Amino acid sequence: MARAETRPIVAGVGISHPDRVVFPATRATKLDLARYYDAVASWVLPHLVDRPLTLVRCPNGVAAGAGKRGPDCFYMKHAKVWAAFGGIRRVRIQEQTKVGEYVVVDSLAALVGLVQMNVLEMHTWNSRAADIERPDRIVIDLDPGAEVAWRDVVAAATVVRKLFAALDLACFVKTTGGRGLHVVVPILPRADWSECLAFARAFALALVRRQPEIFTERFAKAGRADKILLDYLRNNRTNTSIAAYSTRARPNAPVSVPVTWNELARLASPDRFTMATVPARLARLRQDPWKAYRSTRQRLPRLAVRALEAM
Repeated sequence: MARAETRPIVAGVGISHPDRVVFPATRATKLDLARYYDAVASWVLPHLVDRPLTLVRCPNGVAAGAGKRGPDCFYMKHAKVWAAFGGIRRVRIQEQTKVGEYVVVDSLAALVGLVQMNVLEMHTWNSRAADIERPDRIVIDLDPGAEVAWRDVVAAATVVRKLFAALDLACFVKTTGGRGLHVVVPILPRADWSECLAFARAFALALVRRQPEIFTERFAKAGRADKILLDYLRNNRTNTSIAAYSTRARPNAPVSVPVTWNELARLASPDRFTMATVPARLARLRQDPWKAYRSTRQRLPRLAVRALEAM
């Protein structure tokens, strides 16, 4: 272990074990990850500020040959003692049987602090800590079965977008760091969790009724290898979605990346978005692909669930 006084410093945070390889396919180290977040901080922080997080920690990095995540990686829902490190904030949230403490990242130092604590994934709530019971977005997660081609996932996302448009709702799309896509609808925080979940479920079921050959709402893996699961449960209280620009705990360090709808139509594969390539992509961009996201002011339509159920 490097002595504290000789540790490389990133955003004021000393990085222990800086040479530890955390992403074996690219030989990227813990220090590389800290520098990645330092480089993309202005892009990632707006997606994190004031949102409770669920984290994926990998104390030994991702195992070579691992699938979705290595055997030493684990989800961490509640904050631990180290969560006071480097400006990392903790918020107390009432759960069904207890009060849980969750991590919130509001600054670059806190973000790099998570790297120091071996966090490789950040998953965000749909609401903010300041108004925890009223979500400010709806997320529809398109999770393709093993036999579904990427081009069909893209086409399915376009179908999702058209149904949102029929409800006068603007939506935005991002890759997930895997084979799926997230379609995200920003909303004013007016509806509660139960209303948002009911809307998301009715939306998913309407799509399944329209195109059962493409979509399914059934979560069991059996029988859906050629279908796209519409995971509406991302809108349940305490459920989360991978944060934009977060890495995933997979050997090649893929990243969840917001794109425009026009770019999505031309995207041959999401594999191009990794920790190694995203900083250069952002440097080339003339504007944020989600530029309109934060200025979008819309509410869930009144009687939307009833309208969707009638489709």
